[in-house]
Amino acid sequence: MLSLPNLLTLSRIVAVPLLVFLLWRPSPIDYLITFVLYCLVGITDYFDGYVARVQGKISRLGQFLDPIADKIMVAAVLMMLISSRKANPVPEIDGLHIIAALIILLREIIVSGLREFLAPLNVSMPVSALAKWKTTLQLVALGALILSGAFPAHEWVHVTGLACLWAAAALTLITGYDYLRAGLKHMD
Repeated sequence: MLSLPNLLTLSRIVAVPLLVFLLWRPSPIDYLITFVLYCLVGITDYFDGYVARVQGKISRLGQFLDPIADKIMVAAVLMMLISSRKANPVPEIDGLHIIAALIILLREIIVSGLREFLAPLNVSMPVSALAKWKTTLQLVALGALILSGAFPAHEWVHVTGLACLWAAAALTLITGYDYLRAGLKHMD
């Protein structure tokens, strides 16, 4: 049950409080440490699935925990980057950019609820290739926004993060619609 892939997934969940704590303390060195930790956590997201497939250790626990770990991490980091802190001179996600973050959060809630509804009906909703691109853009966006706190003088890092956030939000709308359309076929 606690195979290497599952331990990697659990490590992502355990890392979330540390990410939140580091983002709560908005100094450039904390952002840099957070960025390194965030990258390590992101790498485990790739390797848990890879190791599970290569070693033939795909488990129900892993299938259950992996999307939860992703959603917990993305939601926590988004919330911390949205929250306003007077000590931080660099607003990571503010103004209209909050809409992109809300689109991402709302889609995750809707798709999770849809999957939960369809599970007793034995209807699976596999992750599409477009949804994987959405996740990649989300992770890059959040990483760039964290990194921009470490290097506030390099505004292009922040702009890149926001551009990726909006691209992820656009893919979020498309993939969310696809999942919802497929799920509605199974509702009375």
